[in-house]
Formats: sequence, structure tokens, C-alpha cells
Amino acid sequence: MSDLHQDQHPFLDFVKKNQKALTYTLVLAVVLIGGFFGYSELYQKPREAKAADAIFMAEKYFANDSSNYVLNGDGTSKGVLYIMKEYSGTKAANLSKYYAGISYFRLNDFNKSIEYLKDFTTNAKQVQAIAYGTMGDAYAELKKNDEAVSYYKKAGEYFPEDESISSEYLFRAASFLELNGKSDEAIELYNTIKNKYPKSEKGFMADKYINRLKIQP
Repeated sequence: MSDLHQDQHPFLDFVKKNQKALTYTLVLAVVLIGGFFGYSELYQKPREAKAADAIFMAEKYFANDSSNYVLNGDGTSKGVLYIMKEYSGTKAANLSKYYAGISYFRLNDFNKSIEYLKDFTTNAKQVQAIAYGTMGDAYAELKKNDEAVSYYKKAGEYFPEDESISSEYLFRAASFLELNGKSDEAIELYNTIKNKYPKSEKGFMADKYINRLKIQP
């Protein structure tokens, strides 16, 4: 029994010697956990709810292509530019970047469209693919050919399960390459569309474009 007590002494001695430090550590852990809970429940959740309410009208205007109202509000409801600033860090603020990017594209402000869409991320893969594709369109409008093709490919390859979106943006990349004299790269992409998405509209059309490029002098 004495040996057992002796084996326990080092641990007991450690606790006694470091009692203050261990107490501070425990208190700090409790404070951090409590602080996180307080931040989440008492601050962030109410902000998320307010932001979701604020974006409701902007989403309706977005569906109706009323881009100025989407961005700046209608005088009564707020636009997404306000929501991004007032409710930064919320889901609605992140979604506002998408609405802003698409709206600026519709207003032909391609640089701002790219700026906001680059800062947007989502787990909704179709939406993310459209964001990448719109950046491709914006770069194309700005005559930035390499960037346009890069984002078209990114959009086309991001969510291959969606045949319509994927084939559409790969087709845009191929068409853009063709227009810029890069026939071999265009043929390669048309073949990808034909082989991966044969049942899509663009898959049906691919052979026509491949044959046309192959017979060109």
C-alpha cells in the first residue's frame, strides 16, 4: 500500500504546485466557451435574422432584373451594398456580393461585377458555377481573353453533375478560343463537351463546330 501511495504523490504534488495555473486555465476555458456562446446566441444570431429580413426585397428586385434597386434599395427597403456594410460576416452579406456582382454585370459595370463576384463563395455549386461564368463574361467584355477563358473553364468544370451549366460554359470557352484563333484548343474543348455531355444541347452541336474547324485552311 505504501508503494501505491508513493506512486500517486508525484501527481498530487504537481496539482498542488500548479494549482493556481490549473485554476486560471479552467477559468479561461469557461470564459472562452461562455464568450463564444454569448457571441453566437446574443449577437450573431440576431444579426443574421436582421440581415435576412433586410435582403428580402433586394432578392425580389433581383428576380425582376431591377438592378439599381438591388444595389441601392428603393428608398424604403435597403439594397445589397448597405447590407454588405451593415451586416458584414453574415450569410446575407455574403449572398449580397453575388447579387451585387450579377447586378453590376447587368448594368455593364464589368470591373465592379468581377470585384464582388471574386469575393463571393458558396456551397451551392450551381450558384458558384454561375458566379465563375459571369466573371468569364465580364472579362470577355473587357477584352481580357485569357482571364475570360480561364473562368469559363472554371465554371464548366466546377460542378460536372449539372450538364446544362457545365456544357454551356465550356462551350463559351471553346467559342471564345475559336474567335481568338486558337482552333486546336477549341476543338479539344468541343470534344470534351461532346464526350462528357452528349445529351446536352451543346453536346449535340459540338460535331458541327469540330468539323467546321477541321476543314478550315
